Amino acid sequence: MAVCEVRAIPPFSLSGEAGTVQRDAERFLDGVELARARAMAPAAGARFLAGRVAQRVFAAELMSVPVTDLCTAYSCPRCGAGPELGHGRPGYTYRGVRLPLALSLSKAAGWTLLAAVVDASPETRLGADVEDPSGTRFDGFDALALTPAESIELRLAGPDQLPAARARLWARKEAWLKMTSDGLRTAPSTLDVRERDGLRDLGPAETGLPAFLAAAVALSTPVQGNGSGGSSSS
Repeated sequence: MAVCEVRAIPPFSLSGEAGTVQRDAERFLDGVELARARAMAPAAGARFLAGRVAQRVFAAELMSVPVTDLCTAYSCPRCGAGPELGHGRPGYTYRGVRLPLALSLSKAAGWTLLAAVVDASPETRLGADVEDPSGTRFDGFDALALTPAESIELRLAGPDQLPAARARLWARKEAWLKMTSDGLRTAPSTLDVRERDGLRDLGPAETGLPAFLAAAVALSTPVQGNGSGGSSSS
């Protein structure tokens, strides 16, 4: 059974640490990532660089290789793969060889959640997500995001618990859709995530995230013996 490693990175201060993030980004990241950050507004670019640096350091530590020797190897179902690609499913090469590492990154309320599976096969798929309950406090959320069965279940939650319950389901949906690479091409209101193999909640004791945030991870690994894809609990 594949083991999912998770790590939470706390918010950084743009005034106090932006210079450090920029220096680390220039040392560690590839040109395609730096160019993507330059195309963003300064604050968004700094947050993007901080996440990419954290992810690369995480990958290097898990694989016991120098972070400066990693190169991006992202893949996208629409755009393909290659060192010039800076979006899609994360991956890295080390000295020209792709690392057997599945990765996922998510951000909420300034926090970054990193997830990884070491010794992953090429067919392993991973998705992780973290959500701030405050983002669910708008009219129409249930119709946009929940299946009818999920909406009925949430009626049992009291008003004070409703945002957290919504965030839990939304984190599970995002994690699942990242794992499948479907993204929002699949309407969230058609995806029931109350019980799915390979999908589970992540608690603060496991992640290091604040207790008010909701987090989930979805993992699909090949079925042993025939090489075909399947789901298993992480």
